[in-house]
Amino acid sequence: MGQTDRMPFIVSIVLLALAVVLVVLTRLRLGKSSAPGAGRVDLPMSLVNLHSVVGGIAIAVWGTYLLTDVSRVVGVVGLALWWVTTGVGLMVLARWLPARGRHASSGATDGWTEGPWLSMVAHLGALVGAITWTTFLVRGSI
Repeated sequence: MGQTDRMPFIVSIVLLALAVVLVVLTRLRLGKSSAPGAGRVDLPMSLVNLHSVVGGIAIAVWGTYLLTDVSRVVGVVGLALWWVTTGVGLMVLARWLPARGRHASSGATDGWTEGPWLSMVAHLGALVGAITWTTFLVRGSI
């Protein structure tokens, strides 16, 4: 296998490591119901729990596909779970959308960052990762 043939695998492993960080940090940041984190709206814990559980399963299934010799079906299932995680993550990111109306409040901050930048980089990165993995899987590169 040449260097060019290994590049999709290497990129996929790096993206998988970043996905682990994303799911864990989102859980750490938003996982306590008493301190829901920064943003313009409070998130329901069920959404945070969905992100954590589906994200963890997606990482396990997709990682198994990447690191072992299992059926391509396992990869498709892992990737589908990752797309669900990405969708939920984008809903988490939506908490930063400006609120309109007479009773709207300004955004809250927390100790992690000022503003939505960390969430934007992480969850838009998850979207890029999902697109990249899908492209690799469809092309048969991984």
